[in-house]
Amino acid sequence: MIEDLLIVAAGMGTRLRAKGNLKPLVELDGIPMIEHAMNAAFAAGMKRATVVTGYHADVLETFLAELGARKSWQINTVHNPDFMYPNGLSVLKAATVLDAPFCLAMCDHLVEPVLYERLLATSLQDGEVALAIDKRLDNPYVDIEDVTKVRLAGRHIKGIGKELAVYNAFDCGIFAAGPALFEAIEKGGRETNDYSISGGMQMLAADEKAIGVDIGDAFWIDVDSPDMHVLAAEWLGLKGPSTAAG
Repeated sequence: MIEDLLIVAAGMGTRLRAKGNLKPLVELDGIPMIEHAMNAAFAAGMKRATVVTGYHADVLETFLAELGARKSWQINTVHNPDFMYPNGLSVLKAATVLDAPFCLAMCDHLVEPVLYERLLATSLQDGEVALAIDKRLDNPYVDIEDVTKVRLAGRHIKGIGKELAVYNAFDCGIFAAGPALFEAIEKGGRETNDYSISGGMQMLAADEKAIGVDIGDAFWIDVDSPDMHVLAAEWLGLKGPSTAAG
């Protein structure tokens, strides 16, 4: 059972700046987005969290210390001073502190705990990394202009990227991973100068080590713009904050 959570929370969040200066702390229903993200993960069985900070790290780290004390959660932080560059560099900052399998999440993704449960129910072979994917191409909570697209063949991911022309699923931003992901991101950077998480997954896909796990009817939303913030708030209003918080 995976018990470690890695959350990327280093970026500048410029698209959501109208809602707050520090994206992880932008509130939905009175709760900061990173707390929503961690609520879902801990409700699904995570025991420890490592958060990669960057932009305004001091503010976020102060909040996380308070959150850990308030929730009795074990939260550690690592700092990425290169937060203006691709998100895979933030993941690599955790390579020295995570040596066991972990779940990777984004601080601005609101998900139901069941999404983690479905992802973690999948058996993986050595070196495989699983990505939660949504096959509902008409999902009204997806920003089609910004979402990362995925092309699947059976359980294997064959292509991944925002500009993918042919696709049959969306990237939900939650992974079940291990050291293989660190190695793949480094390889992607060396060979293609792409240090993004998607670049690492493309390296894994070339070796048939990238696995897509369908989340079924589980809810998720990437709150990366004011419009998506409105949709997320509407969903919380319909379902109640406990649905996402666990």
